[in-house]
Parts: sequence; C-alpha cells; structure tokens
Amino acid sequence: MISSLISLKNKGRDADSRIQTIAFFYRIANQLVDQGAYEKLEHYEEFRPDGVLESLPQGAHLSQIIAADSENEHSKSYDVPTTSKFLRDIHISTRLMEDFLELAKDNTDKDLETCGILGAFLEKGTFYVTTLIIPKQESTSSSCQAINEEEVFAIQNEGSLFPVGWIHTHPSQSCFMSSVDLHTQYSYQAMVPEAFAIVMAPTDTSRSYGIFRLSEPGGMRVLKECQEKGFHPHQEPADECPIYEHCSNIYKNSNLRFEIFDLR
Repeated sequence: MISSLISLKNKGRDADSRIQTIAFFYRIANQLVDQGAYEKLEHYEEFRPDGVLESLPQGAHLSQIIAADSENEHSKSYDVPTTSKFLRDIHISTRLMEDFLELAKDNTDKDLETCGILGAFLEKGTFYVTTLIIPKQESTSSSCQAINEEEVFAIQNEGSLFPVGWIHTHPSQSCFMSSVDLHTQYSYQAMVPEAFAIVMAPTDTSRSYGIFRLSEPGGMRVLKECQEKGFHPHQEPADECPIYEHCSNIYKNSNLRFEIFDLR
C-alpha cells in the first residue's frame, strides 16, 4: 500500500500564470547547468516542514544502505557514517523504493521506464527526503524523459525542497548508469553535491537496485566537458577513478514519512 498519494490539480488562472513564470526560470536554470555556469550550492538554508519526521526513540530503526560489489556480487558495507567529510548524510524512508516500484508497475510490465524526482529538507546538516514527484513523462524500454518540468519545480518551490536526487527503473536491463543517466545525474550534482541517483532493476537477479553518484572530480569533469547527446561512450576520468560510484552516505529511516505527487 502506498504511503501517501497526492495529485496536483489546476487552481485557476493565478496558478496557470505562476506555472508559466516558474517554467521560464526553470528553463534558464537548466541552460546554465548545461553551460557549466551554475555554481554548486555552498550555503544551505535549513527548513523543516512540520510532522514529516518523528523524533527517534530508542530502538528506532536507522540503517545505512549497503552497496553491492558488482565484481563478486557480495554486499559491501561501510564502517564510517559518511563517505566524505564534504558530503552531508541523506535519509530516505524505508518504503520509498518499494512504493516507487508499485507506482511504476504498469510501465514495468510493458517494458517502459519510469522516473521520479526526490525533494528533501535540511536539518542540522542532514538531508531528509520527504517528497517523491512522478512527473508527466515519455518513456521507452531504455529511456525516460520528464515533461512539463515546471510542475515539478512548483512543488519543490512550494515546499522549500532541495532537489537531492532522482529515481528510475530499468525494467528489463541490469542495474547500472547509462550514458544518458550520467548526464541527468550531472545536472543534479552540479547544483547539489550530495545529489544521488537510484536505479531500480527488478529483473536483475544479482542486484535489484543501486544508489549512485558521479565521482569527483573525475566523473564530474568528464560529464561537464562532454557535448554528446543520446547513448554514447565516455572517456575514462583523468584521475583513473570510475566515472560513477556507489553512495555510502544514504540511510533508510523508519521514522521518516514522505508524500508522493503523481502528476501523470
């Protein structure tokens, strides 16, 4: 059962006018990211909506998400709470991925990808993902393109949310980041360094999901300099690190509630 499902509805001419204004600024922001002119957010304003995070009583379940080692298919855990001192920890609901797969099931059965955007608030140096937005989208078996993105921005703006990541399915492929996925991830990570991508691969028997980010500085530099479109190979980073990596600063929080906006 889905935790919370909310649909965005039109609210008259005032809302239409606001959407058009937001659409303009959203397009400008995307252009700046593409041109490499958008600076990463270095100063965060903390904001916490009421009622989304219950206090953690003794015994509440908070678990770090482990990453699968693709070479030997074993799970790899981390002994430190954060991978890098420069990255803030991120908490997601224990039900987020399960609920997203339920919403994506019709598309998955048709071998079509589904994508969603994750919004978070920041408190005491930790991001809490409280919103999953399923935008209107155009999908194939190997791609998913959000449309009417100004609707997504309106929800993020209304809730003072940080765009900390995105989630999408690989309905019939393995769990990995395609070249198109890498470019999408770059647009998020260029704005919020902690931004991450969740890949759900229900037919991959060795690893059903992965949580990834571009390596820094190598992977980010490769994507910044790449001008190719569509599916294409990328050169190896100059620092010889993988172009993308598993995140180890993501935690499942059993006390974190979230909302789902399905705009399709």
